[in-house]
Amino acid sequence: MNYLKSFLPWIAFAIVSTQADWRWSGLTGLVLAGGLLLLERRRGKDWDTLFIEVSAVVFFAVLSVWSFSDPASPLRDYVGALTDLWLAATAWGSIAAKRPFTLGIAKTMVPPEIAATPVFRRVNVVITAVWAASFTLAGIAEAVLLHSAPHATVGLIIIKVLGFAVPISFTIRYPRIVRARAQKAA
Repeated sequence: MNYLKSFLPWIAFAIVSTQADWRWSGLTGLVLAGGLLLLERRRGKDWDTLFIEVSAVVFFAVLSVWSFSDPASPLRDYVGALTDLWLAATAWGSIAAKRPFTLGIAKTMVPPEIAATPVFRRVNVVITAVWAASFTLAGIAEAVLLHSAPHATVGLIIIKVLGFAVPISFTIRYPRIVRARAQKAA
């Protein structure tokens, strides 16, 4: 599951942020995102497969500077929601730029003749849109919950898990459904 590896800094950030000050969780995310990006580039991965990793480095760099320069910022309590909204903006932006973030990753898992088809591209636009929608909904839900019940840790964990589990499940199943439909039509 290549997608999950891309989200490791975000997942680690979410875990560390429940135990540590937001400055250290942001710095943890930055170190992991930077390390992952360097490791993947050294392995020869193209930039189009590293959209989420680059986004993570930018987000966690900004977050680290912000958190250390203004540690008492009232927005610190909403950082969990901001991470999902940043990921949503990244995914929506990749679609708007006509380079859905899942496309580069998916191209590494199929033969070039399949990766070059319009159907393959469309599947990845749909998958990326599901990730974007999931992150958008999770970010909004977290912000609302943080505002109305800031200590509802279980609710926040459920939202965070669903924000990843739903698109992961869709990413696994949707290509199979499209393939089955194509085989049935052939």
